[in-house]
Amino acid sequence: MLEQVIRNYLIGQAKVDPVKFDNPELRVADLGLDSLGLVEMLFEIEDRYGFQLSDPMKFQTMTFRDMVSAVDAEIREHNGGTLPELDALGFPSNP
Repeated sequence: MLEQVIRNYLIGQAKVDPVKFDNPELRVADLGLDSLGLVEMLFEIEDRYGFQLSDPMKFQTMTFRDMVSAVDAEIREHNGGTLPELDALGFPSNP
């Protein structure tokens, strides 16, 4: 679900071509985001989950899938090992 939330944001807000996500080796750098675009995407995640991600620039060198996994791990770390369920709008149902 987290991956889909991030994809939806990137497609809807950053205008990333959805076809790019078909590539399993897609790198964050290949999304066409500048530094500000990357930070805006990460701010969206932080707003949804209510905490600040550590070292956001580390994601620039990762594959998209590795970035999603790293974000997932940080969310779980801040939520007692669980990933909060998201509502239909992609926000935690029990913030």
